[in-house]
This record gives sequence, C-alpha cells and structure tokens, in this order.
Amino acid sequence: MARGALLQLSGVSLTFGGRPLLDGLDLVIEPGDRLALVGRNGSGKSTLMKLIAGLVAPDRGTRTLAPATTVGYMEQDADLSAWPTLGAYAAAGLPEGEAWRVAIAAEGLGFRPETPVATASGGERRRAALARLLAQAPELMLLDEPTNHLDIAAIRWLEARLAETRAAFVLISHDRAFLRGLARGTLWLDRGVLRRRDGPFDGFEAWRDEVWAAEDLARHKLDRKIRAEAKWAVEGISARRKRNQGRVRALAALRAERAGLIRRVGTAAMAFAEGQTSGRLVIDAERVTKCFGDRTVVREVSLRVLRGDRVAIVGPNGAGKTTLVRLLTGEIQPDAGSVRLGTGLAIAVFDQARAALDPEATLWEVLTDNPATRVPGAADQVMVRGSPRHVVGYLKEFLFDEAQARGPVKALSGGEKARLLLARLMARDSNLLVLDEPTNDLDVETLDLLEEVIADYPGTVLLVSHDRDFIDRVATVTLVMAGDGRVSVHAGGWREAAQALPEPAQAAAPRAGSAPRRTDTVRRGAQALTFAQRKRLETLPDLIARLEAEVARLGQILAEPDLFATAPERFRKASSALAERQSALAAAEEEWLELAARAEAEGA
Repeated sequence: MARGALLQLSGVSLTFGGRPLLDGLDLVIEPGDRLALVGRNGSGKSTLMKLIAGLVAPDRGTRTLAPATTVGYMEQDADLSAWPTLGAYAAAGLPEGEAWRVAIAAEGLGFRPETPVATASGGERRRAALARLLAQAPELMLLDEPTNHLDIAAIRWLEARLAETRAAFVLISHDRAFLRGLARGTLWLDRGVLRRRDGPFDGFEAWRDEVWAAEDLARHKLDRKIRAEAKWAVEGISARRKRNQGRVRALAALRAERAGLIRRVGTAAMAFAEGQTSGRLVIDAERVTKCFGDRTVVREVSLRVLRGDRVAIVGPNGAGKTTLVRLLTGEIQPDAGSVRLGTGLAIAVFDQARAALDPEATLWEVLTDNPATRVPGAADQVMVRGSPRHVVGYLKEFLFDEAQARGPVKALSGGEKARLLLARLMARDSNLLVLDEPTNDLDVETLDLLEEVIADYPGTVLLVSHDRDFIDRVATVTLVMAGDGRVSVHAGGWREAAQALPEPAQAAAPRAGSAPRRTDTVRRGAQALTFAQRKRLETLPDLIARLEAEVARLGQILAEPDLFATAPERFRKASSALAERQSALAAAEEEWLELAARAEAEGA
C-alpha cells in the first residue's frame, strides 16, 4: 500500500453478465483528496463506490484500507425501514450527546428529523442519508449523487460544509457547478479503465477530448498497420511460407488487439420534434395568485413569455415551482388574476417523478403504448417526427440495446430512465417544452447534448431545475421563488439572479393597492401613447381573441382526413385563409406587446 494512503485498490476487476465492468483498476486515495468520479451512465461509477466502501468484493485484485481509517458511504437508495423516523436513522451509531450533529445537518439540508420513515418522500430519505454521513464525520466520505432532490440553498450549504471539511471525499454528481466548487482532482471511469487527473474540474472536458483524440489516432495507425500486413499476407506469403510464419502470427496478434479495443459509446441521438409554430405570445399572466388553504403559494405574479424564451424556475423545495408551471400552462386555474395562453400550443412535459413510466412495462411498451406516437396496426413501430421507425432502432439512438428494449423499466438506472423519458418526449411534436428537473442522473456528455438540443429548439421552454450550471447555459429568464408566494424575475441565468437576490428590493412583494411591475423578455421604448393608440390598445384583445377563434376553426377544417381528396378547392381556400389569419394574429399580438409595454413604461 502506498505510504500515507487512506485506501488503495490494486488490479481490481469485476465482471457483470459476462461484460468486464472494471478491468485491472488501480486507485490510491490520500488524506485531503477531493475527487470527482465521472463517467457515462452505466459505466460502473456506483459499483466502484461500493468497492471503495467495501460493500462489493472484486473478482480479482485487492482493497487495502489504512488501519483505524473510517469510511462513510451515502448511497442513492438507502434502506431506512429499521428506523421509525428520519432523525433516528441519521443519528444511528453516533455517541451519546452527539445528536446535535444531525440537527445541524437537517436544518442545512431542509428536512425534519421527526418525520416518520413510512411517510417520508424519496428526497427526504436521501437528505437523511446525507445528514447521517455528515454527522458521522468519517475520514473518507463517499457521496453518490448527493445533490439530487436538494434545492439550491441546500446545495450551497452542502458545498460550504464539504469545502471546510478536513476529510477526504469522492463524489459522483451531475452538477458541474458543484464539482467545480469542490473537486481538486477527477477520476474518469471509461470502458472499465480508471484515469486520474489532478487539478480543478474545469479542465476535465478538454483533458477527456485530448485522451479520445489520442485514442482515435492510435486506432487509426493500428488499422493502417493491419491493412498493410494483410496485403503482404495475400501477396507474399506463398513464396516464403516457412520464413514468414512469425509475421503471420504477428498479424493475428494485431487483429486480436484491434478486436479487443472497446469502442466508445456514442452520444444519444437527441432532437425534439418541431410542431407547428406557436403564436408570438405564448403566456400572458396578470396578477396571478394561488392559495392552498391559508397558504399563498403564488402571489400576484405578472409575466409575459414570448415564443423562443427559455424560462428557468428556481426556489426552495416546497416553494411551489410545479404549481407555478401548472398555472402558466393552464393545467390549473388561479384563485385571482388571469393566464392567457397563445395560439397553437402543443405542450410536452418531462416529469421529474417519472410518473409517465410504468415500472412494470417494457421499454418497447412505453413507446408503442403512447397515443401521441403510436403507429396504428404496427406493434413494432413508433412515430418519430412524422415518420414511422422500428422501436429497437429508435431506442438504440438513445443508447439502449435490443435486450433492454424488451426488459422492464424497473431494471433501469436513474440515468437510463431519464433517457427513456426523453426518447418518449422527443418522438412527439411540440412547441412548448416543460422540463421538470431533466438533469437528474444524466452524465456529463448527455447533459452537453441536452443543452445543445434545447438551444436549437425553435419553441419555448419552461425549466424547473436546481442545477446552476445548466440554468446558466440554457435560460434567458430566471424566476426565483422565495417560498412565501413572491416571485422575482431576472434576465439571464442563475448567476444574474444570484447577484440580484441579496438586494431586498429585488424580491419585495408589491405594496397593497399598487400595480405589480411586469417584467417582459422584450424591452420597449418609453414614448407616450396617443389617444388613438390607447383606444387601439383597448380593442386589440378582442381582435386577438376573434383571430384565435378563426385560426382554431380553420385548423379543424383542415384536420379532416379526406378534405384534400374530396374537396380540393375548399382545402385551398381554407389553407389560404389560415395563413392570412395566422399572419394577422401575429401582427396583432406584436402590436399589443408594443403598446402595452409603452403604456406600462408611462406608469412606471
């Protein structure tokens, strides 16, 4: 064992289902190490954590732990069934009089220790498992996705706590802001091989790309050598058979080496299906309020969302983020105020609870049983962006193999369930995406691709997330919910919102009797309105409503399946009228936005 090391793995190999998950792996963890463990979903990160913790024995190799060294492991799905409350579980094993450690962690992480285990949510159980690890204060902490189910305040508290600890730790996380703030080294698990890079996490992606580029070059050189040797074997071996048997054996060895190379897993072929273009105005919320009992969840929120906006919603757990999304999309009605939705909206929802996935259903059934993507009379087909595709072929684009296609959803990891839900979502047409915690359990490469897909999406996006880095890369507007019904609106991502939050005026509720300030994603000039423009502003809502009704009526006419074949002239006239009404509607909405913004600026 390396001198001064806390723990060492030497020549460790582990095989699952005939596939080498870890192969000849070596690892040394020293006092004070702060390591990020990264790799593709399914690469074996959680299994490696269990090996380090001593919970899984390797097929080959050794695990050596320094004498008297304590190791603590926070797994993703801890079993709490033996304890009555979350606090009792978190305090288990602590010396008498040390329960205060749990109370401090519970306050920072945001859960109540007295909550019965039987009624606790999955997120509360994970926070209790994290509190237990922190309270035990081992010399080596192993944290598997500790930020899942934490809101931004709790993530920042945990980040500060880990930054000040003297313990060594290894952590798995999809939260790049979290990794950048804490990691002083990176362990990269890729196709059974573990590589280590010391230094800030910021340099990981460039280093990974360099490794892959060198690998591609080596593979290219090997392929050229094999082709040259194969050509010699065909043209020259017959003349000098005995003298060149060594070269023949060398060619066989080269081919064996090439066959042994494990090709990198590609990225999922993600692309959201583009539906019809929505109207310029997507959501117009005016003084929206929603209460449950005597608690006000949303208080006098005014917001205008335009086509193409990417709106992120952040706030503490329980602040009402999902309620706000349901209000803005018309799923539930406000107690006061109004929400007006634009025309031609086709909404697709990514649910963080994965409620759309039946755990007993197969992946095949998840796609073919969806009415939005079902191909009538074809049990092995799924409709993807207007074209029928074979189920297995489509699943392979999201990195599932044929065996998984016929397996149950419950056998998938968290990241695989997220990919399956994205596959289901991306097959259907939409122009308004609602993404509720889409980044949970996704690996770095898939996160990068999801960001690119959202950036290229021509529609509008409502995003609920605690991932600060993802919000910064995606959002054009960020709504911050304070937890008492107040919502502050900030242009840009989390960094811009965080800079504004310390100022009390940024999150202050409107004074009684005052009009709420409307924050738009498009800023207008402040020229005074003429009398005619004021009258126009009053009449435009009725005009917009009439045009919306006409667009809907013409859309119903054109939806008749045999219209083109049976009445081509009627089809032509309806198509022409629809284009005309849509153009007029867009112009009316644009005019209303312009006049409303100028009228508001006058009264500001």
